[in-house]
Amino acid sequence: MCWCFWRCASMFPAILLLLSPFVLQPPPCSFSEAAESPFSNEIATDREALLEFKASLSQQSAALVSWNSTSDFCQWPGVTCSLRHKGRVSALNLSSAGLVGTISPSIGNLTFLKYLNLSYNVLQGEMPSTIGNLWRLQYLNFRGNSLHGGISDSLRNCTGLIYIMLDQNHLTGGIPSWLGGYPNLVALLLSRNNLTGTIPPSLGNLSSLEALYVHTNQLEGSIPEALGRLRNVLWLALFENHLSGTIPEAVFNLSSVVAFGVDQNDLHGTLPHNWGNNQPNLVFVYLGVNHFTGSVPASLANATMIHTLDLGDNNFTGRMPPAIGTLCPGILTFDANKIEASGTEGWEFIMPLTNCSRLRVLSFQFNMLAGELPGSVANLSTHLQVFYTGFNQINGMIPPGIGNLVGLQKLQLSQNHLIGALPSTIGLLKNLQALWVDGNELSGIIPPTIGNLTQLQLLTFDNNNFEGPLPVSIRNLQQLSSANLSNNAFTGPFPQEFFNLSSLSYILDLSDNNFNGPLPPEVASLTKLAYLNISRNNLSGSLPDTLSNCQSLLGLHLDGNSFSGSLPTSISEMRGLVVLNLTENLLSGTIPQEFGRMNGLQELYLAHNNLSGQIPGTFQNMNALYHLDISFNHLSGQVPVHGVFANSTGFLFVGNDGLCGGTTELHLPACKVQSGKHGNMKIRVILIITISTGSFLCFVLAFLFFCWRMKKGGHSTTIATTALSFMDDKYPKVSYAELAQGTDRFASANLIGRGRYGSVYRGRLSLKNAETVVAVKVFDLQQSGSSKSFMAECVALSKIRHRNLISVITCCSSSDSRQNDFKAIVFEFMPNQSLDKWLHDANPRSDVSRHIPGLTLMQRLNIAVDVAEALDYLHTNCEPPIVHCDLKPSNILLNEDFVACVGDFGLAKILYASEGEQVINSKSFTGIRGTIGYVAPEYGHGGQVSSCGDVFSFGVLLLEIFTGKAPTDAMFVEGLTLQGYVKMAFPDRLMDIVDPVLLSTDETCARNQQHRSNGWGEIDNAIISVTELALSCSKLTPSERISMRDAADELRKIRDRYLTDLSRANNL
Repeated sequence: MCWCFWRCASMFPAILLLLSPFVLQPPPCSFSEAAESPFSNEIATDREALLEFKASLSQQSAALVSWNSTSDFCQWPGVTCSLRHKGRVSALNLSSAGLVGTISPSIGNLTFLKYLNLSYNVLQGEMPSTIGNLWRLQYLNFRGNSLHGGISDSLRNCTGLIYIMLDQNHLTGGIPSWLGGYPNLVALLLSRNNLTGTIPPSLGNLSSLEALYVHTNQLEGSIPEALGRLRNVLWLALFENHLSGTIPEAVFNLSSVVAFGVDQNDLHGTLPHNWGNNQPNLVFVYLGVNHFTGSVPASLANATMIHTLDLGDNNFTGRMPPAIGTLCPGILTFDANKIEASGTEGWEFIMPLTNCSRLRVLSFQFNMLAGELPGSVANLSTHLQVFYTGFNQINGMIPPGIGNLVGLQKLQLSQNHLIGALPSTIGLLKNLQALWVDGNELSGIIPPTIGNLTQLQLLTFDNNNFEGPLPVSIRNLQQLSSANLSNNAFTGPFPQEFFNLSSLSYILDLSDNNFNGPLPPEVASLTKLAYLNISRNNLSGSLPDTLSNCQSLLGLHLDGNSFSGSLPTSISEMRGLVVLNLTENLLSGTIPQEFGRMNGLQELYLAHNNLSGQIPGTFQNMNALYHLDISFNHLSGQVPVHGVFANSTGFLFVGNDGLCGGTTELHLPACKVQSGKHGNMKIRVILIITISTGSFLCFVLAFLFFCWRMKKGGHSTTIATTALSFMDDKYPKVSYAELAQGTDRFASANLIGRGRYGSVYRGRLSLKNAETVVAVKVFDLQQSGSSKSFMAECVALSKIRHRNLISVITCCSSSDSRQNDFKAIVFEFMPNQSLDKWLHDANPRSDVSRHIPGLTLMQRLNIAVDVAEALDYLHTNCEPPIVHCDLKPSNILLNEDFVACVGDFGLAKILYASEGEQVINSKSFTGIRGTIGYVAPEYGHGGQVSSCGDVFSFGVLLLEIFTGKAPTDAMFVEGLTLQGYVKMAFPDRLMDIVDPVLLSTDETCARNQQHRSNGWGEIDNAIISVTELALSCSKLTPSERISMRDAADELRKIRDRYLTDLSRANNL
């Protein structure tokens, strides 16, 4: 699902720029002049100073072309000379003049200067210290440049300053305490820099101050009590810092304040019940993205001029006071809190809003609002543009009167319990650009009036119960760029109406419906589309050759249909394709050699078809291809050995009995060589003798090696037998019959997961005179390597015991009812299943996502610590050490308390000491071991298994836990990896890529960053620290990675710091 978040806090900087009287530059002539008389040499000094200033610029500006030694400098553009003191420069205004370079120290020679404005240029370097010579200066504006370094200490000499504007630069260091020494200062603008430290209490001495902008820096500490002395302040902008603690009561009592912006910090505490009485002039209130608790004060209704009230992303509880609606705000957001409603109670705030004609934005998504959406929403302002109600517990039907809101541009009703049909009145919203109704229980047909939404760009109807054919009127949506109608019950032929929409450029997802018939050749018209998913429908017939016209496609998913005929050669012309999925169809014939031309293809799925012939040799030249699944076809002949075929985990081929050759790790039979009729008997004799001799020598060498290993104490050749014997002695014995009975003969209803070597079933066994729920992992012995996996897992599990490793109950190695080999391991049952399901569960109405929408930050931190401690135990506390080799979310299981346990040791390797070195106990280890995306890069180059490989996988896992993106996500193309994706965002834009489920569910880290206007904002320290650790773990070079012990220690510290902060916030 895709939705758009509204962050009103992102509007605050724009509002400050547009409305603050201090940003409107006072004219240079408005400043008072002194009575001194100039001297001629001083006039010459001003000319020279200006020319030196021009000379210091690195490139000529068109605005300064007429600045030369022959003309009157008082007539130069940007220069104003004093009327009283002839020939002396009193004002220099070069705002937006295209200046590039540094500010010349000669500026300090303009000693009569009162007005200096160099804003919005490309000036670099530090502020010159000579600026302190300008003791007459009243107006200083350097905003919008690239100045760095600290705030010049020489400025303290300019005691007559009224306006200081240094915002939007790269200034560092702290805010000097001497800035509190300007008795006439009206505006202090230091925002959008990289200032650190605390806000000095001395700023409270600025008795004339009307505007204080220190937002979008890296300031920390608490808000000084002394700011409560700023009795004339109108604009208080402290947002997007790391400020903590509570807001002093004295600040809440500043009755003059018009704009109050403290959003995107770490502030906590409750709001004063009389706040609205104490600050009656409030117009803009921004408290979002903090940790405020308690109820929303009803007294805010007394601040009758409030235009914008942003309370989002906090921990406010209780009901929204009905009086808040009487404010008649333009913007009201309180999303991502714990505001409640039940039945008709708690919705009373809606009714007074119906009298508010200026309401433009109303957002209360991600709360605990239950009951039906009041019918009175139909009477909200016709000027309302944004209405977000998603991720609550709203039930009932969508009010038909919603069509009255004709000004709506964005309507979001996602992830509620809405039922019934989509009202036909939706077609009255002719200004609508985005419509989300996904994740509900809506049914019926899509009304034909949907075609009236001619401005619609985004349409998201997935995961409902809509049915019937799609209306023909969809062809009218000529602005539509993305449509998701998956997981419904739509019927009829493929909707050709989409072929008329040349605007479709992002997603068309019609998967998991009941569309039937052929895929029309008109699909060729989707020339701009990036992602087409029509999988799991009832489509049939041949694939049209015209698919090749869809040159912008990155992902094409046609799986789970009944397409027949041969694979069109023309598909190979789709050179930009990254993922092609044709699994589970009725396709026949051979795989075209031309497919090998798709150099950008990374994943190709052809399994479960009727394909025959040989695997094209050209496939081994597809450098980007890392996953190829041709399982369960009728392919035969030689398997290539290069490219994807050298990766046994990325090449799946089971169910093709005619294949031969390939790499040794595939364990395929050798290809037969046809000999001639008149073979040379002499050559045959020589071959027999040579082979016999070689075999004898190999036997001798093997026997000597066995003796050497026995002498060394390794016993590697008998370790599997020893492990099974150990498990038989230590654990209860269980038969195939007992496992079959306990799983209802391995019924699909009890299937809880599938892996590369088998399936896992939920079952019941009688153990110690009590019936116990267990998980039974049944190995598919037809799958190459599964027996070895069973042995490896038995070996590993026989040696380990830790609270964060999966608990084995017993194993079974016998015969099934048909006397076929049967191998299974019985584990402790984990009721919360795998971490993978919690990170990537595709069904928003499943039991998992219904009861707990997603993992909170605290749960994710605990899971990360659990996995780190498990790996640390394997690497440092086991003797000999064990390397897991396949760490990924599907191999991490969660018990009823969300304690994580690492499972699936089918690829685990034990490291034995040999002459002071760690060696692998498997002589057959070749190629990549693990899962694509998680496997360490050195394994792909034949590197030896080591604990460093697990550290790399753990780093990738950490990134996945906190971004919600798997390393194999379709977005990672053309060399972009999950690590690179995170690095590009770290740290400035990190919160933009954090898992949106985390942002929406966690009580302390709901950080909606999608519409920030600039800068960091509030980025949670815990997430930054975890991300930094993850990037350290997943470095490409093994020697640069930290150990699992250090990683576990660091994660515990991160979690403990977060717990301390959370505890402090909850206790206040």
